[in-house]
Amino acid sequence: MRIDEVLNQSPPYVDVNLYESDRPLQDAVAANGGAGDASALSDFGKHWGTAEMFDLARAANEHPPELKAFDAKGFRRDAIEFHPAYHQFMSESIAAGLAASTWREDATPMGTPAQVLRAARFYMAAQIETGHLCPVTMTHAAVAALTLERELVAKLMPKITSRRYDPRFRPWWEKRGITLGMGMTEKQGGTDVRANTTRAEPAGDGYAITGHKWFMSAPMCDAFLVLAQASGGLTCFLMPRFRPDGPVNGLHFQRLKDKLGNRSNASSEVEFVDAFAWRVGEEGRGVRTIINMVQLTRLDCAIASAGIMRMALAQAIHHARYRSVFQKHLVDQPMMRAVLADLALEVEAATALVMRLARSFDLGASNPREAARARLLTPAVKYWVCKSASGVIGEAMECLGGNAYVEESVLPRLYREAPVNAIWEGSGNVMCLDVLRAVDREREAAREVLAALAEEATDLSGTRAALAFLEQALSSDNPEAHARAAVEHLALLAATAALGQSADHTIANLFARTRLEYRHATMYGSAAITEDEARQLIDRALPAP
Repeated sequence: MRIDEVLNQSPPYVDVNLYESDRPLQDAVAANGGAGDASALSDFGKHWGTAEMFDLARAANEHPPELKAFDAKGFRRDAIEFHPAYHQFMSESIAAGLAASTWREDATPMGTPAQVLRAARFYMAAQIETGHLCPVTMTHAAVAALTLERELVAKLMPKITSRRYDPRFRPWWEKRGITLGMGMTEKQGGTDVRANTTRAEPAGDGYAITGHKWFMSAPMCDAFLVLAQASGGLTCFLMPRFRPDGPVNGLHFQRLKDKLGNRSNASSEVEFVDAFAWRVGEEGRGVRTIINMVQLTRLDCAIASAGIMRMALAQAIHHARYRSVFQKHLVDQPMMRAVLADLALEVEAATALVMRLARSFDLGASNPREAARARLLTPAVKYWVCKSASGVIGEAMECLGGNAYVEESVLPRLYREAPVNAIWEGSGNVMCLDVLRAVDREREAAREVLAALAEEATDLSGTRAALAFLEQALSSDNPEAHARAAVEHLALLAATAALGQSADHTIANLFARTRLEYRHATMYGSAAITEDEARQLIDRALPAP
């Protein structure tokens, strides 16, 4: 044997169709009204799964953005420079409609599952490169807040819904398309945005804003939703990078955050110096103005987390089918097969759950029950799916062993990426509090949602017990003390119901049995899954070559 000969290694996991190789995704899309788009989704999955796209993702994360605060003469520049690979991803995602396709009236006739079809593409894109999806998400979500200002949204929408990415540092009205970011968090407040100290004073046709944001997401965007204290209280504003009369606006970026993951994307700390902004919504109603936007960003957090879990799982199964240990392929070793099957079951449930939630957003405009379902379940789904990602990806890394712990592998990037979605737009406790608030505000609607979930999962193991636990926990004298357990039960019940619609009965009942009826031990691979069930799960997750 030559010393440079490579033996017993799996081939690179590239040039794979991310849609055709993912039976759970196909079933979830079909179950939620998207079967007619299968061919286009397959084309998307084939393109995004090429070796070229994997390589672009590596480059975008190995060369993070840089802040250019000043030019050579000392004038403020406040520009962000990115590697060309990042711009390529932005161009691809915007051209595919991930930033604003659901807002185009000509593309979303009544009954079209626009959110589901976008979610399927977002899920696949997240598997390859997640960082650039931050401004894509914010552009998509911000429109929900802007719709309160008809004149403003009419002026901006042609640029927002454009399928052309324009990275030039120019006034928004000179560009072919624009992206939107946001800045809500301040040092002293964090989640408590009502503690914000940034001030807004009327000035001309808008407001002058002075203050500071501890996190300004995607600072290269063309405008930002921000919260500031006006005379009437906390208010939402849209702050453009350029003032309406042409000069660069007063956004002075102090630094880019040195983050654990999400490294291809820029996150900044910023000072506002009499920065011009338009008011969005009434003074004093800033939180209410942004709540619809927050729901959409939380949906994307869950979709992206399900996507990166899926890529980690696919990497693990692919490796296990080629790697031999003790004269057997890893996938044929009983313990490894149990681990892979348990991971596959978790990822399939997450996939079904986020696609069903996306369908609620589609239907909510005309169906009050679906709107209530989206309001109640969005924080619960984000809680469970986003918090599951770190454990799933960590276990998948162990399936590959040391190969997954070196930077040439995609797994370290996925692992670093996992925590951000659990933190962004509210960490776990915040999600639980939001579920409790939703139940308290809309008790009858919440009962109807729970009844619908129970009906959808009526013949599956453990659903009655889960429902009884939920009702007891949510109606207790101190529901906050039981909130985490209640929200996890709610998410698991919703996942069971979603699987009941998208997967065959065996898969749905297996999830219900192992997650609701008999809660398995905390480590993956310990669930009571038979040999036949394990093989079925693994083959559904990634068909054998």
